[in-house]
Amino acid sequence: MNETKQVDSLNAIAEVEAERASAKTRPAIVTVRVSAGPYFAIASVLTFSSALLLRSESYGWSLLVIAFAWSVVPFLALTDRIAFDGQRLRRQGPICFVLKLFRIYCKELAVEDFETVETSAVRTLRRGGSVRYRYRTQINGKGKQFVIASGGSSYRRLVRELFPLIHEDKLDNRSRDLRDYLNDPRFVNQKTHLTQLAPERVLDLAKSGFKLGGKQNERQERPAAEVSPQEAERAHLLRRLGNELRVSGRLREAGEAFRRALNVTPRGAWLIYDFARLLRSQASANSDARLLSRARAALRLACARAGDDLVLLPLIGESLLECGDARQARIVLQKTVDMDRDNYKARLGLADLALREGKLAHVIHHYHEAARVSSEQALIRYARREAEYYGRLNDDEEYLATELRRINWLQTVTRVRRLSARVTNAAVLVALAGGYVDVTLGSVGWSGASSSLIIWILTLLGTRMLFERSKPRSMA
Repeated sequence: MNETKQVDSLNAIAEVEAERASAKTRPAIVTVRVSAGPYFAIASVLTFSSALLLRSESYGWSLLVIAFAWSVVPFLALTDRIAFDGQRLRRQGPICFVLKLFRIYCKELAVEDFETVETSAVRTLRRGGSVRYRYRTQINGKGKQFVIASGGSSYRRLVRELFPLIHEDKLDNRSRDLRDYLNDPRFVNQKTHLTQLAPERVLDLAKSGFKLGGKQNERQERPAAEVSPQEAERAHLLRRLGNELRVSGRLREAGEAFRRALNVTPRGAWLIYDFARLLRSQASANSDARLLSRARAALRLACARAGDDLVLLPLIGESLLECGDARQARIVLQKTVDMDRDNYKARLGLADLALREGKLAHVIHHYHEAARVSSEQALIRYARREAEYYGRLNDDEEYLATELRRINWLQTVTRVRRLSARVTNAAVLVALAGGYVDVTLGSVGWSGASSSLIIWILTLLGTRMLFERSKPRSMA
């Protein structure tokens, strides 16, 4: 009997190993390139090292280093990719292949193990009423992190394939926008043409003073019963088009689409919320405090019109936090919790607000409640880990002092790293230009660049180390 159980156990283990092997060999649905920033930094450091070798008359080594920097490193950057096979993310490329030869496996993460998905947007170019966005998505789970940068159709395809599989509570507002509204620019252009929006050059000359509410809009507002199904459908299509234009950076055209939709259904809470996010994007692009104030007012109006919509209210609270209105965000999130004590996103929002105010006891309470109300194991694991961390900070003064020192060191090292990068660039310019004026000036420039570059590398390594939370001392 014992032998039978042992055989069954071995068969079960073999089946699990077979499933893992099949998962590792599952073909990728879509792959995206890893951000080339680290590789570009390595190539720059190697180029500088090659210049120093050239100055010391080590011509062979200098040629070898420069060849490696601009042939091998770009090849690695192009072939280092993040693959998604329908169930998990994983790294693949020559580096991972070499690591596997030494029984070192590249990191991978299943979709159900995602804990947070956060997307940030960086404006790379602004022209008139349009901006060019570059998105950076960071996925965390089980102590692993994947960073995916936009840059073409592969990123859009990854968003379409991956994001709908992720639990709603794991996505932040911008990731949710990308999931719902990121589209191919050609399709957006076709929809804009069919909708007959005014050209961008015309909108740039027009006034962008459309306001929600007000006496004029109240006089023109029609009861919902008088809106025909065709008009309601057109307003829905205009709202979706406005969001697609906003995500793609065509803010002025997005404003025109929302204006037309609001003329038909001015009381729609979701429509007002989306319009408020557009105002937030315009305020950020133009550094306009007036538009930011209008975005806050639109979010407050969306909250008033949302009623008991427990999906929309936490999103409004998160957007209010992005707009810097912490007081109103607390009101909205607390309203959500009062109506539904099992709302995970509202609990996390309240924990964030309590942390900003330094109320660690409230932070711990809200994270414990978030862990209690969630049904996702990854979310429960994340909330419990955060609750334990802040609970340790609250109970252990020595650990709190250690973490404060770590954060202070991290801030200092970050400032030194940025300063050393600027000094390196300036010193390289002095070395290159000073060599034609005076040999001594060129030598001083090369010496300063070398010293500041070494400091930059050390502070970069220090930053990576200081990002990790300190481990508590085990009790004897």
